[in-house]
Amino acid sequence: MVSKYQKVTVTKEQMDIRKRYLGATLVTCVVISLVGGTVHILELGSDRMHQMRNLAEIDLDKEHEHIRAAGEQLYVRLDHERGGTVAKEYSMEEVESLLTLEQWQELDSMVTIPAGNFLMGTDNPRSDAHNRPERSVSLSSYKINKYPITNAQYARFVVETGYLPPQHWKGGKIPVGLETHPVTMVSWTNASAYLEWAGMRLPSEDEWEKAARGADGRRWPWGVTMDADRLNTYYRVGSTTPVTTYENGVSPYGVWDMSGNVSEWTSSDFVPYPGSTASEETFMAKVPQIPVTGAERSMKVVEFAVTDERYKVLRGGAWKGDPFSTSAYHRNFAWPHSASDFFGFRGVLEIVE
Repeated sequence: MVSKYQKVTVTKEQMDIRKRYLGATLVTCVVISLVGGTVHILELGSDRMHQMRNLAEIDLDKEHEHIRAAGEQLYVRLDHERGGTVAKEYSMEEVESLLTLEQWQELDSMVTIPAGNFLMGTDNPRSDAHNRPERSVSLSSYKINKYPITNAQYARFVVETGYLPPQHWKGGKIPVGLETHPVTMVSWTNASAYLEWAGMRLPSEDEWEKAARGADGRRWPWGVTMDADRLNTYYRVGSTTPVTTYENGVSPYGVWDMSGNVSEWTSSDFVPYPGSTASEETFMAKVPQIPVTGAERSMKVVEFAVTDERYKVLRGGAWKGDPFSTSAYHRNFAWPHSASDFFGFRGVLEIVE
């Protein structure tokens, strides 16, 4: 009888066979894992595509009607602006009738921001370098619009001055139902013109940031934790919302919509903060150069040239941005002549002591 503890001799040939089987088994397991992971990623991607498709503002079956070549949007906008004044589709009486007297008064209201110091910027190492470092800034008191400027308010300006309406106002009229949404498709220049007419000016980015986050260095107007129920961002809604929507997202001073909905123009140039370690190239305004040779044009090669101009700072993040761009300290930037369906603005007034 053979003991169960008797040593079993394995030949070299048998050992080689076992190693090959083991190797094949490991390879099979790895392949199965990779395939499974790939299928999972594809499913997630498919779910996300369906989600984004449902959030799109256009009928995607007619997407081809909205596709434009690179740079074509600039020409569309230039054609719009060179068209001169358009026939006024509104009388001032018609504009005034868009809202009740109480609504007009509320939208035109301003909030006083007291004088004093506040924490500006951040030392968060995960933040973009151009948002750093954090520092204490002292400001005099001032007033800021309680809400972003709305389409209805901008319509008064258009009717009274003959200024061109935003490009997406078909026939010079506000799209139906968007009267109390923030006005969009306005450049820095457009915003400045409106505020000059209204007796105000754009806020500097430090004025904007203090109004948004208060004096205690919080990350969002309501605190230090992201809360998707307090703002309109990341395609959660899929478009702008009325400026009076997010009562639970107001700043410590009672200013609305300082995170999400629209990114807001400021008067400030995009330059490094004192003590910034961000690359100087980040702040250099660049313009595309027209391809010179036929080969460059056929390959759609575009080079960018640095200019002496400066981008302008936008703040607050927008309805189609990512949640982190809605941090009160985050700086976005664009050319002052740029306009977008997620750019808006509000004004400030200095308080004469």
